Amino acid sequence: MIFDRNENREVIALLGAGSMGMAIIRRFAAGRKILLGDISKANLQKAADDLRYSGYDVETCIVNAMEKESVEAFAAKAASLGPVMYFVDTAGASPSQASPEHILKLDMVGTGYAVDAFGKVMAAGGAGLIISSQTGYMMPLPYEVEQQILNTDPEGLMEIEFIREKADRSGTAYMIAKRVNHLQAMKAAATTWKQRRARINTLSPGIIVTPLAYDEFRAAGDNYQVMIDASAAMRTASSDEIAEAGAFLLGEHASFITGTDLLMDGGVIASIRTGQYRLH
Repeated sequence: MIFDRNENREVIALLGAGSMGMAIIRRFAAGRKILLGDISKANLQKAADDLRYSGYDVETCIVNAMEKESVEAFAAKAASLGPVMYFVDTAGASPSQASPEHILKLDMVGTGYAVDAFGKVMAAGGAGLIISSQTGYMMPLPYEVEQQILNTDPEGLMEIEFIREKADRSGTAYMIAKRVNHLQAMKAAATTWKQRRARINTLSPGIIVTPLAYDEFRAAGDNYQVMIDASAAMRTASSDEIAEAGAFLLGEHASFITGTDLLMDGGVIASIRTGQYRLH
């Protein structure tokens, strides 16, 4: 049965078929073509089935987000389906899941590959969203290091001396990678994405309950509980709450917003900056 006979429909590409990304695209996927990309065939199948059984038009693509050619092929497939109006990148690994090198390659370099690849295929008026993290605010980078990052292609980021020296643990590697995400979106918004007349922003969630988050809770639950209690909200958030903010940044009401980050952490960073909470 053909559910939608409309041609040349807008395309939404999601890299990382996890709960947060799925919640975001569900907000505005009706009547559009969805392309899901993930390294796991099983994850893709489950995510695609969930969407298809809800009436969405979905295609899938195996993507290794740490390989430039794989990410570029994903972007090319998205463009072959129609005008690419939305791109969401949630691919990443948490500190308890991976080594510092893996985190840097996936969360930092891989994100750079995705930003660059989709900067070549986005349709005019389109929008991109990179899911970063509140941890991008936890380890401020020197001004000169940020300038070096802004002037370095993804392939060269891991050769930056500051990153090589400071990203010696998974936690610090994660913090650095997420701050680099902010800078990657800023640079793209002013250059390659601007040339496509498209917008790109980052969204930095705090403690969000997802299947991935449970790995962190098991590894450092006591620290997370203290962080939750010290925050202004005094609670965690859900993927649906992040999706509301994501849909806003991708939508028409945010058409004057590009190259910036939205911190959505329930007040954790405010607690740190004001001395109400100290990182352990």
